[in-house]
Amino acid sequence: MSTSADTLLTPAVAKTQPATSATQESRWVRWSLTAIALLFLAAFLFVPLAAVFTEALKGGLALYWQAITEPEALAAIELSLLAALIAVPMNLVFGVAAAWAIAKFDFPGKPLLITLIDLPFAVSPVIAGLIYVLVFGAHGWLGPWLIEHDLKIIFAVPGIVLATVFVTFPFVARELIPLMEAQGGEEEEAAIVLGASGWQTFWRVTLPNIKWGLLYGTILSTARALGEFGAVSVVSGHIRGLTTTLPLHVEILYNEYNFVAAFACASVLTLMALVMLAAKSFIEWRTRLARSAA
Repeated sequence: MSTSADTLLTPAVAKTQPATSATQESRWVRWSLTAIALLFLAAFLFVPLAAVFTEALKGGLALYWQAITEPEALAAIELSLLAALIAVPMNLVFGVAAAWAIAKFDFPGKPLLITLIDLPFAVSPVIAGLIYVLVFGAHGWLGPWLIEHDLKIIFAVPGIVLATVFVTFPFVARELIPLMEAQGGEEEEAAIVLGASGWQTFWRVTLPNIKWGLLYGTILSTARALGEFGAVSVVSGHIRGLTTTLPLHVEILYNEYNFVAAFACASVLTLMALVMLAAKSFIEWRTRLARSAA
């Protein structure tokens, strides 16, 4: 009889005991994992960043300023910004169109389109550059026709822009596809039923819903465009002052043992990356606020 009573009372007693998390670890485990993560960040992120600025300023501010304002360095910065200013808007338009098609419609070839969007993640940038040389080079498939019409793509600015577009076009689409799939199409359908046109639906319904994801993908695409090296290195020809982007200019200076100038220009790239990181963090913060408000 007592056994039966104990059995009946056991669930009630269990309910009064505090629940423990299945993933809760002891304090020493948490501190150990945190220390390992911080040591890893220090060794592979903070120390290299500090080394870049230390080496860049080793010769003093005057030498640093001279290194980043010489004509070849300014031309490299200008070309990097130009390639990004052309490639990123193209990727933005493509990313929105591709995400809209994939998230809102079913059509033949949809899995193939998704696979092609991920292609730059799987293919080495150097291989991508070689493909452009094979197509547009002097001995490539379209090379004779381009020479005949006095058009130059490889070893010129158009080739750099094409290579930059290739390596950066997945970022906007890949950021928007899951976002638009999660949102569904009910709001767009309701707007169309109420008489809105396609453009009105996009500007007043779709775009406000995806604006933070769109900005996030644009920032990632811009950061990759500014720092791209492999594909651009193959198609640029390394013509100083004409077809060298800022990463290529850093490589040239380093190979010439001009370390202070190389690290000075590298610090400019680092500052650009930090600005992109700050913008990325801001977008993530605003996205969390929007989700919590919803």
